[in-house]
Amino acid sequence: MTPPIRVLIVDDEHNIRDGIAAAIREDGREVRTARNGADALAAISSSGGCDVVITDLKMPGSVDGLKLVRKVRAAAPGASVIIITAYGTVETAVGAMKLGAFDYISKPLDLDHLRTVARNAVEKQELIRENLLLKKRLAREQKIIAGSPLMKKVMEMVGQVAASDVTVFITGESGTGKEMIARAIHNNSFRQDKPFVAAHCSSMPESLFESEMFGHERGAFTGALRRHIGRFEQARGGTLFLDEVADMPPQYQVDLLRVLQERELRRVGGEEIVKIDVRIISATNRNLAEAVAHGTFRQDLYYRLNVVPVELPPLRKRHGDVPLLIEEILREFNAVHGKDIRLSEKTQKLLARHRWPGNVRELRNLLERLVVTSDSSAVSDDSLPDEIRFPEQRQHFGLDSVVSRAERKAIIAALEQTADNRQCAADLLGVSVRTLHYKLKKLGMT
Repeated sequence: MTPPIRVLIVDDEHNIRDGIAAAIREDGREVRTARNGADALAAISSSGGCDVVITDLKMPGSVDGLKLVRKVRAAAPGASVIIITAYGTVETAVGAMKLGAFDYISKPLDLDHLRTVARNAVEKQELIRENLLLKKRLAREQKIIAGSPLMKKVMEMVGQVAASDVTVFITGESGTGKEMIARAIHNNSFRQDKPFVAAHCSSMPESLFESEMFGHERGAFTGALRRHIGRFEQARGGTLFLDEVADMPPQYQVDLLRVLQERELRRVGGEEIVKIDVRIISATNRNLAEAVAHGTFRQDLYYRLNVVPVELPPLRKRHGDVPLLIEEILREFNAVHGKDIRLSEKTQKLLARHRWPGNVRELRNLLERLVVTSDSSAVSDDSLPDEIRFPEQRQHFGLDSVVSRAERKAIIAALEQTADNRQCAADLLGVSVRTLHYKLKKLGMT
């Protein structure tokens, strides 16, 4: 379980200190307090660190707010420090920000504003943690197998584009590993120490798309109780991955285009112009050129995204990688579940000849299921799904599907031509009315 974000409140006035702590605790945060800078450093040292520090600027003792910022930044470079002071001069604010302070707030305190700033700092820390965890998990669990000629070409392209800041457009069937390739580009770029943020366009509710992508201000709409930082700002300095970009609502495509062109945005309900510094990598499993031709995707946005295309081959075209993938994925899931599962020779042959319509995702899901459900160390072919064990049946079902679609199309055309007169439609098709009724029922067209 990920430990909670730790917030430390530092102020020599106990009323202010306790008031801030109570406000932050209302958001469910773990909060500690300290009377001065020296006590704060001792608390940080004894607890093994701190994620967010909210400190007064003027405090008694040898460690004031600015000195505390320096020491916290030296001990924990990733921590966010918020300065609070009654001496709100521009020079002091600039000095604090230059030292690495996250934000600067003047007294008298507006607790609602303070909570908003603290939430933003906490969100930043959570994002940092998420990216660190993802990097560790990917390094441990997800190794890109590129033994086949097609995948070798893909990885060569990854190496070439990673060194630049060019916009990349990844295409490929569902399950081919488009996000893994996007992460590989990010992890080998000069932005690798900054966030990698994925925005899955197909899973975002249309009503929330603008808020999720560009953020919103408090009160921008019903239920907007606080400022929300959108995906663009979350990815500041790093990479924003727009997955399934073809599913983006048409009315927001022009907004995205404007942000990409101008490198700035306004949060929903806000007036402040926010400068954007992110690399864009997008992906889709659909033919975006066809979507442009049909008018469901903007041509200018398509050209903006499709600067360097990277096409991922389906697994059926890289069969040489299947044994290597099986070996790597089994090693991963055996380690996760504490087992030592192996596949029989026949099982491996059946997996090698399967066409994998779900690509690498389908292979991973199957192997994890086999590892979890297997009682013995060796998995026989009896444990495999019928579509893998009996490919002849799969081909037969495929033929049936083609025939059914053709029959449905012919019946619909005949009914349309005869104004839904089934006797006339049967005559046109050259079958009896009874046969037509049977076909309608079989095809679910009754």
